[in-house]
Amino acid sequence: MDGYEVQPVGWIESPLTDLADAPRQGDEGAPDAWVIVRSEFAAAAQGLEPNTEIIVLTWLHLAQRDVLAVHPRDDPARPLTGVFATRSSDRPNPIGLHRVRVLAVEGCRVHIGACEAVDGTPVLDVKPVLGPAPSR
Repeated sequence: MDGYEVQPVGWIESPLTDLADAPRQGDEGAPDAWVIVRSEFAAAAQGLEPNTEIIVLTWLHLAQRDVLAVHPRDDPARPLTGVFATRSSDRPNPIGLHRVRVLAVEGCRVHIGACEAVDGTPVLDVKPVLGPAPSR
Protein backbone atom coordinates (compact mmCIF):
# COMPACT_ATOMS: atom_id res chain seq x y z
CA MET A 1 0.00 0.00 0.00
CA ASP A 2 1.34 3.42 -0.90
CA GLY A 3 1.67 6.24 1.57
CA TYR A 4 -0.16 9.52 1.22
CA GLU A 5 1.04 13.02 1.90
CA VAL A 6 -1.25 15.42 3.73
CA GLN A 7 -0.48 19.10 4.21
CA PRO A 8 -2.09 20.93 7.14
CA VAL A 9 -4.45 23.75 6.19
CA GLY A 10 -3.88 25.40 9.57
CA TRP A 11 -3.53 24.72 13.26
CA ILE A 12 -5.34 24.92 16.57
CA GLU A 13 -4.66 27.83 18.89
CA SER A 14 -5.75 26.81 22.39
CA PRO A 15 -5.05 27.55 26.04
CA LEU A 16 -4.40 23.79 26.37
CA THR A 17 -0.65 23.39 26.10
CA ASP A 18 -0.10 20.12 27.97
CA LEU A 19 -1.63 16.89 26.68
CA ALA A 20 -2.10 15.71 30.27
CA ASP A 21 -4.44 18.66 30.91
CA ALA A 22 -6.62 18.07 27.85
CA PRO A 23 -10.01 16.45 28.40
CA ARG A 24 -10.72 13.29 26.44
CA GLN A 25 -13.66 14.86 24.59
CA GLY A 26 -14.69 18.44 23.93
CA ASP A 27 -17.84 18.17 26.03
CA GLU A 28 -15.81 17.19 29.10
CA GLY A 29 -14.67 20.70 30.01
CA ALA A 30 -12.58 21.68 26.98
CA PRO A 31 -12.00 25.40 26.44
CA ASP A 32 -12.96 27.38 23.37
CA ALA A 33 -10.18 27.51 20.78
CA TRP A 34 -9.31 28.95 17.39
CA VAL A 35 -8.73 27.30 14.04
CA ILE A 36 -6.04 29.35 12.33
CA VAL A 37 -6.29 28.86 8.57
CA ARG A 38 -3.05 29.30 6.65
CA SER A 39 -3.22 32.39 4.44
CA GLU A 40 -2.93 30.41 1.21
CA PHE A 41 -6.19 28.64 2.15
CA ALA A 42 -8.09 31.78 3.20
CA ALA A 43 -10.62 31.42 0.36
CA ALA A 44 -11.52 27.95 1.69
CA ALA A 45 -12.87 29.56 4.89
CA GLN A 46 -15.39 31.70 3.00
CA GLY A 47 -18.92 30.78 4.02
CA LEU A 48 -18.09 29.66 7.55
CA GLU A 49 -20.68 31.36 9.73
CA PRO A 50 -21.17 31.85 13.48
CA ASN A 51 -23.69 29.52 15.13
CA THR A 52 -23.08 26.69 12.67
CA GLU A 53 -21.43 23.38 13.43
CA ILE A 54 -18.32 22.14 11.71
CA ILE A 55 -16.13 19.07 11.91
CA VAL A 56 -12.46 19.87 12.34
CA LEU A 57 -10.11 17.07 11.30
CA THR A 58 -6.74 17.26 13.02
CA TRP A 59 -3.47 15.35 13.02
CA LEU A 60 -2.90 14.33 16.64
CA HIS A 61 0.83 14.95 16.40
CA LEU A 62 1.57 13.93 20.00
CA ALA A 63 -0.13 10.53 19.72
CA GLN A 64 1.61 7.16 19.65
CA ARG A 65 1.24 5.57 16.22
CA ASP A 66 2.21 2.01 17.18
CA VAL A 67 -0.75 1.39 19.52
CA LEU A 68 -3.36 -1.03 18.16
CA ALA A 69 -5.40 -1.86 21.27
CA VAL A 70 -6.22 0.05 24.46
CA HIS A 71 -8.28 -0.18 27.60
CA PRO A 72 -11.01 2.39 26.79
CA ARG A 73 -10.55 5.63 28.75
CA ASP A 74 -7.35 4.10 30.21
CA ASP A 75 -9.51 2.03 32.57
CA PRO A 76 -7.81 -1.35 33.17
CA ALA A 77 -11.18 -2.76 34.28
CA ARG A 78 -12.42 -2.38 30.69
CA PRO A 79 -11.40 -5.07 28.21
CA LEU A 80 -8.56 -4.46 25.80
CA THR A 81 -10.19 -3.08 22.64
CA GLY A 82 -8.86 -2.38 19.15
CA VAL A 83 -8.33 1.34 18.59
CA PHE A 84 -10.70 1.36 15.60
CA ALA A 85 -13.50 0.65 18.08
CA THR A 86 -12.46 3.52 20.39
CA ARG A 87 -11.83 7.27 20.29
CA SER A 88 -8.24 6.81 21.49
CA SER A 89 -5.83 9.37 20.08
CA ASP A 90 -3.14 6.67 19.95
CA ARG A 91 -3.64 4.81 16.65
CA PRO A 92 -1.83 4.09 13.35
CA ASN A 93 -3.10 7.31 11.73
CA PRO A 94 -3.93 9.68 14.59
CA ILE A 95 -6.65 11.73 12.94
CA GLY A 96 -8.73 13.76 15.38
CA LEU A 97 -12.41 14.42 14.77
CA HIS A 98 -13.87 17.46 16.55
CA ARG A 99 -17.51 18.48 16.13
CA VAL A 100 -17.59 22.12 17.23
CA ARG A 101 -19.72 25.25 16.97
CA VAL A 102 -18.38 28.28 15.13
CA LEU A 103 -18.47 31.25 17.51
CA ALA A 104 -16.94 33.90 15.24
CA VAL A 105 -14.96 34.26 12.03
CA GLU A 106 -12.23 36.89 11.78
CA GLY A 107 -10.52 36.51 8.42
CA CYS A 108 -8.33 33.40 8.68
CA ARG A 109 -9.19 32.91 12.36
CA VAL A 110 -12.23 30.81 13.23
CA HIS A 111 -13.25 30.95 16.89
CA ILE A 112 -14.75 27.59 17.88
CA GLY A 113 -16.49 26.23 20.94
CA ALA A 114 -15.15 23.52 23.26
CA CYS A 115 -12.28 21.66 21.60
CA GLU A 116 -9.94 19.21 23.32
CA ALA A 117 -7.04 19.61 20.84
CA VAL A 118 -3.88 21.09 22.30
CA ASP A 119 -2.23 24.28 21.08
CA GLY A 120 -0.35 23.76 17.82
CA THR A 121 -2.31 20.71 16.69
CA PRO A 122 -2.25 20.64 12.87
CA VAL A 123 -5.64 21.02 11.15
CA LEU A 124 -6.09 18.77 8.11
CA ASP A 125 -9.55 19.88 7.00
CA VAL A 126 -12.79 21.54 8.04
CA LYS A 127 -16.20 20.30 6.96
CA PRO A 128 -19.73 21.50 7.68
CA VAL A 129 -22.05 19.33 9.73
CA LEU A 130 -24.96 18.33 7.53
CA GLY A 131 -28.49 17.32 8.52
CA PRO A 132 -29.34 14.18 10.48
CA ALA A 133 -28.00 10.85 9.31
CA PRO A 134 -30.42 8.91 7.11
CA SER A 135 -32.36 6.18 8.89
CA ARG A 136 -32.21 2.62 7.62
